[in-house]
Amino acid sequence: MFNGIIFNKGFVKKIQKRPKGINIFIKSDLKITKKNIGISIACDGVCLTLITVKKKVMEFYLSNETIKRSKFKYISINDPINLELPLKYGQKISGHICQGHVDTVGKIKDIKKIDKSYLFDFEINKKEKKNLIEKASICINGISLTISSVTKKGFQIWIIPHTFKLTNLSKIKKGDFVNVEIDILSKYVKNFLHEKK
Repeated sequence: MFNGIIFNKGFVKKIQKRPKGINIFIKSDLKITKKNIGISIACDGVCLTLITVKKKVMEFYLSNETIKRSKFKYISINDPINLELPLKYGQKISGHICQGHVDTVGKIKDIKKIDKSYLFDFEINKKEKKNLIEKASICINGISLTISSVTKKGFQIWIIPHTFKLTNLSKIKKGDFVNVEIDILSKYVKNFLHEKK
């Protein structure tokens, strides 16, 4: 379980193809050791299990199912990756509850700088768009954000300078893809109401 507050980033240093997936190697200053092997780490919002760590390089395995559902199908060397360690019992939740289970891939349609902030316009598939609620939380590349408005093909989000600077949103551009996790509470409520009909 995560809360979508990003303090650390890493960069893809190696991609190793496997029979039914890939192994990725991410270098970062995240404070972990061999004692942490086996823990879950959110990598651009995807919950992955740490396999090895050596000289600040972490190794993770991604199954074909994970690749299919996430933007990791487009992964390249030197891609910046947002990283978050799992929540500890009693830790404050500054964002919202994020599972690390990506629902879909979103595409950036436009980025506008307005004053010191940025307005991001995303497009997602029709199936997941039905779950969007204005002012609800949403997780983009592992970042806890708020939907400012629902559009015809997706949604818009305002990014403040602090978030822009600390995350890989400062490195992406129009046409790039992002991991999208819809707020789990919104999905539960919608599913409950659907069953009550």
